[in-house]
Amino acid sequence: MSNLFSQKICITVGIAALLTTTVAHSYFSTHSINQQLVQPENIQDNSALSQSQISLASMQTASVTTPIVSQISDKYAASVSVGYPVIDEWKNYKFSINGNQILSTAKLPTSKVNFNQTDLLTTLVNTRKYFQDHATQDLDILRKGLLGTQGVSVEDILKTLDFMIVVLEEDIANNRSTRLQDPNFINKNFRVIKWNAFNKQNTSQKQLRITKYAVFTHPGSRTKTSKFNTPIYSLKDNSATDKFYTRYTKQDVLSGIYEPGGKEFGKVQPLAYLTRDGLEEALLQGTILINFSDGSRTFFNVDRNNGISYVRGLKGTAQKRYWYFKKVDAIKGYGYKIDAKISVKPGVTFAGDILNIGLGKVVVIEHIKGGRKNLQMGVIADTGGAFLPNLYQLDFLAGIFKNRQEFGQHIRQLPEYATAYFLVKK
Repeated sequence: MSNLFSQKICITVGIAALLTTTVAHSYFSTHSINQQLVQPENIQDNSALSQSQISLASMQTASVTTPIVSQISDKYAASVSVGYPVIDEWKNYKFSINGNQILSTAKLPTSKVNFNQTDLLTTLVNTRKYFQDHATQDLDILRKGLLGTQGVSVEDILKTLDFMIVVLEEDIANNRSTRLQDPNFINKNFRVIKWNAFNKQNTSQKQLRITKYAVFTHPGSRTKTSKFNTPIYSLKDNSATDKFYTRYTKQDVLSGIYEPGGKEFGKVQPLAYLTRDGLEEALLQGTILINFSDGSRTFFNVDRNNGISYVRGLKGTAQKRYWYFKKVDAIKGYGYKIDAKISVKPGVTFAGDILNIGLGKVVVIEHIKGGRKNLQMGVIADTGGAFLPNLYQLDFLAGIFKNRQEFGQHIRQLPEYATAYFLVKK
């Protein structure tokens, strides 16, 4: 998807953002020594969720109630606490927040909810399947997160995804506008929880900041040329045990250590060659679509980084974090490893704080458009370094664009700030 793409747009289009979406995924698979800091909120409650309870088979019904699930739900309800410990990407405790300070019961305004039905269904199904296939390997997605302070469990989120999938499938099969676009249907069937932004650097901010990211198409070459002289690399299989790549900054890589004559030549695989600007955009966006000089085109997505944190406020060319890529078949969102990442669709996907807000949260944003309230629905299916932690911002996947000018024209109709609501199946 996107990796710090919004920061680039801040520089070029004026959309202030410091995002890194998708690219934060690789470290989520590592549980640091600080994990015990979050166990009371996380593992001890969520370990009761068995693989069968996360089964995709529950998609075939509008609910997933079983005696065991009911017991888990009761357990969550009985353990509600308004205090929540916020953690960073390395699982270090940062600060505590009172959930009631930023979350409250609400109702959606009586305006049609906008989204592409087929694209939302695809993204919901892929997100739900990630829980089914990878929950045992990726325990981060079983964190209740901030919504746990409101009695919302992981099981509630799975029930929400299941119900929405069933409704969309039925409505699409009957060739009708989906009931999920009707605010009355939503208010009747879902808990609507308003999300007020919490920004320690700007305590007056109440609405969520809505930054935007995209996939850009770029020209490139499969071999090095005078114009396309900056490579993107893929790590080889043995890099899972040999962490040599963590010793080198982006500047080290660009100095030619992997090129013929370099001291690490042969340890990585060059995938494509771009211009230097193309490389920076690929690193910022996380996903890039390269149009090769031979007429072919291929998606590439970030895989693993060198373990160096992204520094907010530092320009892209000065960042020391570097990402290695892999070939993929679609725009990719969150995933604990490259082969597990969620395939997502533009217009219905948000990137957010997966550790503290959570994967699979369905969000509706409200803003004024043409003098009227406008509602837009999407699902948090991506993340990034700028969200670690971040309780005041979402990044909206806007689409695939030829250049920044085309992207800038498209996002002028989208809000910079919006009122946000979580939807949770009753």
